[in-house]
Amino acid sequence: MIKKHIVHSKHRQLVIYPVSFGQKLYSLLVYPLLSVVVLVGLIALLSHGKFSLGLPLSSTALGTATLFTVSRLALAYVLAIIVALPLALLTVSGTWAEKIFLPLFDILESVPTLAFFPILIIFFVRADYLNAAAIFILFLAMLWNIVFTLIGGLKIIPVDIKYAARVFGLRGFAHFRKVTLPAIFPQIVTGSILAVAQGWNIIIVAEVLHTYIPGGTGADDLFGLGSVLVNASASGQNGLFLAALLTMIVVIAILNFFVWQKLLHYAERFRFE
Repeated sequence: MIKKHIVHSKHRQLVIYPVSFGQKLYSLLVYPLLSVVVLVGLIALLSHGKFSLGLPLSSTALGTATLFTVSRLALAYVLAIIVALPLALLTVSGTWAEKIFLPLFDILESVPTLAFFPILIIFFVRADYLNAAAIFILFLAMLWNIVFTLIGGLKIIPVDIKYAARVFGLRGFAHFRKVTLPAIFPQIVTGSILAVAQGWNIIIVAEVLHTYIPGGTGADDLFGLGSVLVNASASGQNGLFLAALLTMIVVIAILNFFVWQKLLHYAERFRFE
């Protein structure tokens, strides 16, 4: 589909991707709202280290736990995207790079993510900022899903698209912004969905830190949906457990419908025929 939109003029963009009015309106309303919600949560995370898990919890406290969990996932996801892009670009930069980095990344992906967690906990306990440990382990869990999907996307960019970019004199960041980034956008969306799903799986243990701290107690856990689920189950509070589980399902469903499904539909514009 990208081939249809090549523009034969040096004074215009190399590739044009039409966007409907509904999509523009959606991006102006929904994504800023989500960004504000996540930003509030991130500010709270950066302002505090640990959160007391008082049981039972009110609906307001459960909402706060949801905000903290989503914010941890969002920050880890942003870090994973920032790191994954240069790693993928480096891997496809030459035959030698692919032979070195692909096996290396495959080995690193195969190592269980939680194997690093006790080491991270010890390090961040000394820094008295355990949120960073949870965010970092989420980042590791998400990273390789994005890296490998991006590598696949970079390798399927047609040669004639690359040639057209050279003809129009696109180099460096201009080439990345106008050609590479749009071309791999479908893979970014696909990798992001897989990465965030992996993050939701890890969050249940990433927030329950007392099991990794020698002599730790529930007071060492990070306040979030994951820790609420584990501690409610351990204490036999079935009502709280079901409420937290239902909240997690609703949040995942909302993100899937209002973010990922929309991005998947939009990404179809960027696929090659």
